[in-house]
Amino acid sequence: MRIVATCEGGRALAGLTLADARARVPDLVVVAHDPAADLRLLEHIADGCDRYTPMATLDSDAGITLDLTGCGDEGAIADDVTTRLARAGWQVRHAIAATPEAAQALARYQTAPATDEAAAVRRLPITALEADDETELALRRAGMRTIGDLAARPSAPLVARFGADIGDRLARLLGKSDSRITPRRAAPALVFERRFAEPVASADYALAMLGELAREAEIVLAEQHRGGRCYAARFYRSDGVARDLVVEASLPMRGARDVMRLFGERVAALADPIDPGFGFDLIRLAVPVVEPMAPTQLQLEGGAVAEGELAALIDRLSTRVGKGRFRRLRPRDSHIPEQAVLALPAVDAPQPARWDAPEMGEPPLRPIHLFDPPQVIDVIAEVPEGPPHRFRWRRTLYEVKGVEGPERIAAQWWQRDDNRGLTRDYYRIEDAQGRRFWIFRHGLYGSERTVPDWYMHGLFA
Repeated sequence: MRIVATCEGGRALAGLTLADARARVPDLVVVAHDPAADLRLLEHIADGCDRYTPMATLDSDAGITLDLTGCGDEGAIADDVTTRLARAGWQVRHAIAATPEAAQALARYQTAPATDEAAAVRRLPITALEADDETELALRRAGMRTIGDLAARPSAPLVARFGADIGDRLARLLGKSDSRITPRRAAPALVFERRFAEPVASADYALAMLGELAREAEIVLAEQHRGGRCYAARFYRSDGVARDLVVEASLPMRGARDVMRLFGERVAALADPIDPGFGFDLIRLAVPVVEPMAPTQLQLEGGAVAEGELAALIDRLSTRVGKGRFRRLRPRDSHIPEQAVLALPAVDAPQPARWDAPEMGEPPLRPIHLFDPPQVIDVIAEVPEGPPHRFRWRRTLYEVKGVEGPERIAAQWWQRDDNRGLTRDYYRIEDAQGRRFWIFRHGLYGSERTVPDWYMHGLFA
C-alpha cells in the first residue's frame, strides 16, 4: 500500500509505501483512497462555484477551472472562493491567468499567487507541459529545465524534434494561443437570480423568492411567445452547499402559478426537505429548454380551451412520483411488431404522431396485448407449413376453429445472420370459446430451421 495523496505539509511522503511513511511519521492519519468519492466531492464543489460563472469544468482529479470573463472582479471572486472553502476546512491553491492551461499550471506548481503572470509562467518547470515521460527526459537532457528555457528557443526546431503537440502546449501556457474550456453543463436559455446581503434562513421565504423569479420568467417568456419545458431551481447556501430542484412539463408552459404548483409537488415529495442551514445567499431559476408557444384559443361561449388539462395532470403526477412512472405510447416506423410502439415518459414524449386507422368493418390486424418476450407453445398442424390445428399454452389445450393468415414478417437486414433474424409467419387464431390469439411460427422449414418453434405473441380483445 502506497501514499497517493497528502495534505500540504506531507508532500514528502507522496509515493512512499505506507510502512515507510509510518516509520517517518508515527502518528500519521491514513484514509483509504476512494477515487469515486473524490470525484463526487469535486463535483459538489464545482456546483457551488456555479454561483460565480456557468463556465466551470473539472481539471483532472483535483482541480476546477472557472472562466470568469465578464463575471466581475476576478481577484474578489478568487478570494471569496478561497474563504468559503477554507471555512469548510479545505486547503486551496488558486491562480488567475489568460488561458486555462496557464492557470492550471500556476495553481499546481507555484506556492502562492504571483503578481507578474508572464514571469511566473516562465519560472514553471517543464513538467507543467504535461508531456510524456520520454519527451520530458529528452528536454531535461537538452538542458531545458523551465518553461522560460523552452520559450527562449526557436519554435521550429522544437516542433521538428518533439512534434507539434509540444509547440501547441507551450503556446497555450504562454498565452500566445487562445483556448477555451468546455463547461460541465450547457448554459440555459434563460436565467433569473436573487442575491441576498444577509443569508435567508427560512425555506418558506426562499420558495416565495422562487415564485418571484418564476413571475419574471413568465414576463420574459410571454414577450418571446415561448414557454419552458423544464425549470431548474438552485438554492446556494452560505456554507457552499447547493440544492437543486427540477421540474419538467409535457407541454411548454410559462405561468408562474403553474410552475410553482409543480415545485410545490416536488418539495412535498422530497424525503429530505430543503434545509437552509446557515441560510441561502443566492437563489437561481434557470429555464434550460424553451419552445414556441402558440396563443391560447378561446371557445365561442367563452373560457379557454381545456386541452392542457391532461398535460397539467401528467406534469403533477410525474413530478410527485417520478417521471418514469407514467408513460405514453408513440408509434414507431418499424414492421417488427414489438418494435412498432415505444413507451416513453409522458413528460418527455415528442409531439403526437399519427396512428394507422383500421379499415371500417375489418377485424384488428394487431392485438391489444403483446407478450414480452413471446411465450413458447406446442402446436399440432395438419401439414408442416400449414396453419395450426390445435396448440397447448400454459398447460391448457386449445382447439382451433378459425384461422387467418399467414402474415409473413421478415427481420431487419442486419439481423438476418442472427438467430433473432428468422422469418415469422403470423396467424390470427380463434378457439371454440371465441377467444382470439396471435401466434407465429419462427423460421421456415428446411431453409432456416429443420423444425421451427411456435410462439404466443398476443391476445385480441
